[in-house]
Amino acid sequence: MAKILSQDEIDALLSTVSAGDDLTEQPEEKEEDRLRSVVVYDFKHPNRVSKDQLRTLENMHDNFAGHIGSVLSNIHRAMLDVDLVSVDQITYSEFVMSLVSPSCTFTFTGEPLEGACIVDFNPTLTYAFIERMFGGQGKVVDTGRELTGIERSLMNRIVKVIYKELEDAWAHICPIKIKQASLETNPQFVQIVPPGETVIVISFQLKLLQSTGLITICYPYVALENIIGKLSAQNWIDATKRKTQSADEEINKDNLMRLKVPVQALLAKTSVRIRDFIDMKVGDVITTDNKITREVDIMVKNSIKFTARPGTVGNKKGFIVTNVLEELGKE
Repeated sequence: MAKILSQDEIDALLSTVSAGDDLTEQPEEKEEDRLRSVVVYDFKHPNRVSKDQLRTLENMHDNFAGHIGSVLSNIHRAMLDVDLVSVDQITYSEFVMSLVSPSCTFTFTGEPLEGACIVDFNPTLTYAFIERMFGGQGKVVDTGRELTGIERSLMNRIVKVIYKELEDAWAHICPIKIKQASLETNPQFVQIVPPGETVIVISFQLKLLQSTGLITICYPYVALENIIGKLSAQNWIDATKRKTQSADEEINKDNLMRLKVPVQALLAKTSVRIRDFIDMKVGDVITTDNKITREVDIMVKNSIKFTARPGTVGNKKGFIVTNVLEELGKE
């Protein structure tokens, strides 16, 4: 026989079912939150440079982009815009596969960075530079051929300018001295590190008249390893402050050099009585204890700074400094 439940038992059963529903829904919400916090990590290609260090490289090369925009605009006699596109951490094989063949790829060393680094010019940009430097409008006709000897010389001139600006960009983090190693037109022949090695790739987009292309700088991790500790936000801020202070010191020094100060030659001095001073008239002679061969004191702003011998320069009186006094007010 089925048991008939009382009202109290029915209420207790309903409350138990409601509590059970809450318990089953709660783990699902926690599971979603847990999945939301999961980040994909590739153990074969670990990120060896932190986000903070990448941000420092981004700030440094953003300033570099502004400088090379101005310099290249002067070379090509046309407005050239340079924008930092990305700062990526990838493998060297992925970087090589992203390059176009034939290319204009320069390898360089930058002591104290270890190993070689790369500067690559997109073919569209390369031939736009060449067209413009030969007097054209920067319109690209053919990008599928290799560079001639003259065109290589022109690109060498441009990349040297970029090296100079790159040295300036690194100066307040870690001064480097760049030397060019080689120029290759086939990216497959450029093997500076093993294919699986981590590299930092920094891309810039350049716009010259009717043409747009990329300049890419590649730093292998092994090249940055010995100075990786300096690539921090705090070090960047401190270096920027030091650079600003140094610039302020130069400005203040330049401003001080333009100031005028009174300079006087103290030929002789003596003491006279008030009665003699009151009776003094034109033509009277005042005797002193100084010999005519004695050097005179030169006062700068009421402080004796030099000793000198008096004389004439043309029709003007002057003196020649014979000694610099080390102590202020020394007589």
